[in-house]
This record gives sequence, structure tokens and C-alpha cells, in this order.
Amino acid sequence: MSLNATPSSERIHIGFFGRRNAGKSSVVNAVTGQDLAVVSDTKGTTTDPVSKAMELLPLGPVVVIDTPGFDDEGELGALRVKKTKQTLNRVDLAVLIVDVQEGLKETEKELLELFKAKEIPWIVAWNKADILESVPEAAENEIYVSATEGTNIYELKDLMAKAGKLQESKQVLVRDLMQPDDVILLVMPIDSAAPKGRMILPQQMMIRDVLDGDGLVFGIKEDKVKEALASLSRKPAMVITDSQAFERVAKDVPEDIPLTSFSILMARYKGFLDVAVKGVAAIENLKDGDKILISEGCTHHRQCGDIGTVKLPNWLKKHSGKDLIIETSSGKGFPEDLSEYALVIHCGGCMLNEREVKYRMKCACDQGVPFTNYGICIAAMKGILQRSIAILNQ
Repeated sequence: MSLNATPSSERIHIGFFGRRNAGKSSVVNAVTGQDLAVVSDTKGTTTDPVSKAMELLPLGPVVVIDTPGFDDEGELGALRVKKTKQTLNRVDLAVLIVDVQEGLKETEKELLELFKAKEIPWIVAWNKADILESVPEAAENEIYVSATEGTNIYELKDLMAKAGKLQESKQVLVRDLMQPDDVILLVMPIDSAAPKGRMILPQQMMIRDVLDGDGLVFGIKEDKVKEALASLSRKPAMVITDSQAFERVAKDVPEDIPLTSFSILMARYKGFLDVAVKGVAAIENLKDGDKILISEGCTHHRQCGDIGTVKLPNWLKKHSGKDLIIETSSGKGFPEDLSEYALVIHCGGCMLNEREVKYRMKCACDQGVPFTNYGICIAAMKGILQRSIAILNQ
């Protein structure tokens, strides 16, 4: 991801769904103006969800997802349908492609029920309208199109834009907690896990949000906190640290300066802060043999001091004094059945859109499994949780 590009997690995710040969891929290509998906008369040409981050006018930055036919058959077909269902967990807008010759059948009706159950806004695009002698009047969230003739493709995009705009999050990272000209100090450790030549996404996002709030942002390493505070003519309005450095930074930042972490602010931004603060209490009740799931939304290369697979497990075992079983997941590989776990600890979710993070949270809540995140868990174990969330409750 280029520093000049909108992260995929910040884009509206638009999924195209339907039966095989309804023309999903043809409509996707027509809408995007690109040969994004392979088109063929052979059923089941699209075998896996195909995603493309792009600019789609008049909506703006989006992720377009072309999915396999929902009526796919056989053992492989069942796996493809499963992947399509998983895609529903992260789409902000669903476009159901229906062949006008076939009409709404059980497959489309099932998809519509899934859209409703997951509270996903949807549009029905009746494809192959060029074969109709007369085009019926469309309902409010429906449109007749022809991918081959390009009929009503612009109008479909306009309809998608209107629906997509309604899904844009109004939450901001930090600028609602500060005033213009406030000094915000960012503590950003540079260790073996830091990507060479660039900053990680939450750091980039925080810098941009402070600038959008007309603040003064300063970035330092964790061993320069005292020097930075001494060099400033006025104290910072807030110090935001990488959670791994929480304990050290808390000692160096006076109590009268608000302190929190990137991960905690991301939990607030993604909409699961309250659940995460409540869920972290479970670490005090862990027992020998309890299973803990530590989940990350990205798939970075694991280093020797990796936070999710090394540091957090060690801190948990030391804090609880229990013989815990630690399991991990990464990327899109999040288990639906969480019933065997005593606790789920998730990353900040910077690489996942808000809908997918909330889906994961809901999976845990529905199964009665406590759900928290890295920063809140670390702050709790280091005894500074209340201090780290105090600024968020003002």
C-alpha cells in the first residue's frame, strides 16, 4: 500500500453476488471499466472472491469484490459458497446480480435474507435488460442494466454511490479529543518488526488525523520521552504510544498528561472499545488449560519478538500464573466457532474495515466469549488501564 493511497480498511467494500452466469463478472467489469474479472459462458468461471482496490466515481476509494456463484455445486462448489458467505462479513454494500430471463429464485432469495440478517444495504441489478422488449419500472433500490450494451451502468454506479455514502463512518481517530494547536506526542518504537523505510498504518493514520485537527504532532522513539518532554515549551495535550512500550512510557510521562495507545484508539475507531474494556476483565479469571485466541487482521512476517505470537503470550502466562494454551489466527482466517476459547484478544484491526471487526466481535459476544484487544490487554496487565482510557471518557 503506497503512502499516498487510501488503505483498503478505510474504503467502502462493495460485493457483487448472484448465481453462476447471471453476469456478475460482466457487470463488475462494466462498472469498474477494467477487465477485473474473467468472463466466460462456462458456469463457475469465478472460483474465488476477486478483490480490487480502486477509485470508483462518483463514490471514491472502494474495494470491489467479485464472488463465485452462490449456486455452485459439488465439494469444491460448497467451499466456494462458503467463501462467498465469508465475504458478506466485510462488505458495506451488496449488489445482487439477477438474470432477467431467470428472475428471483431460491438462490437470490437466500442471499437477500443474508443481506437482511447481516444488516447490509443492497441493490438489485437486473442484468441482460437489452433482451427485454420493454423495461419495467424499477423499485427504489433496483435497476435494470445491460453489461454487454453498457445500459444504465452509470446509473448503477450513482445508485451505489448514494448507498455507499450512507455507510461511511463518522468516527475519527483522535482529533475530536484535541483542540487546534494542541501538541500530540507519538511514541513509535523502531525495532526488528518495524517495516523498513516506512511507518506502520496506525502511525500513518494518527499523524494524518492530528494534522486534520490542526494539531502539532511530534514522533519519537520510546527511549526519548523524557528528552522530548523537556524540549517542549508546553506540555502535550496527549501522549499516544505503541502498546508494547506502555509500561516504560507510563513511567516517563507525568500523571497530569493524558496517555493512551494506538491500539486503544483503534478499538474506539473500529467501534468495539466498550466491549474490549469489559472483556479484558477475563484475564483475571483464567485457569490452567484455558485456550486463548490471539488474532491479527494482517499477515506480516513473524519476527523473533513478535507481539502476537511471542510477547503477548509470555505476558499473559506471567500475569495469570496459569498454564494457558495460546492459539493464533491472522488475515482473513478468523474461526466462526469460538466456543472453546476463554478469551479472544484481537489486534487494533487497522487492516480490516469496521464491518469485519464488528463481525468478529459479534461472533465472540454471541457465543459468550470475552473479546478485547492488544492495547487494552497490555494496559490492564501493566496496571494502567484506567489511565489509558481516561481521555476517551471525557
